[in-house]
Amino acid sequence: MIKLLKVSAVVLGTSLAIGCASTGDLEKLTADVASLKAQTAAISAKADSAASDASAAATNAAAATAAANRAADSAAETNHKLDRMLNKAMMK
Repeated sequence: MIKLLKVSAVVLGTSLAIGCASTGDLEKLTADVASLKAQTAAISAKADSAASDASAAATNAAAATAAANRAADSAAETNHKLDRMLNKAMMK
């Protein structure tokens, strides 16, 4: 009977020690998971911000291209007018 009590005490003590270690490990793991979730959210926000900035840059580039095309058309038209004026002046 005393031997049974001793064995029971050892088993109970071991169970408590293992249970505490497992609980601590779970708490650490839970904290790590929470940290990873926070980091993932921050990375996602930065990615969304980068996508927004890229979209704005693409819009600005399209506007600049359109302005450059208008300027090139205007320069070509002016060049054509100057050529006609020069030809008229040479014909006189």
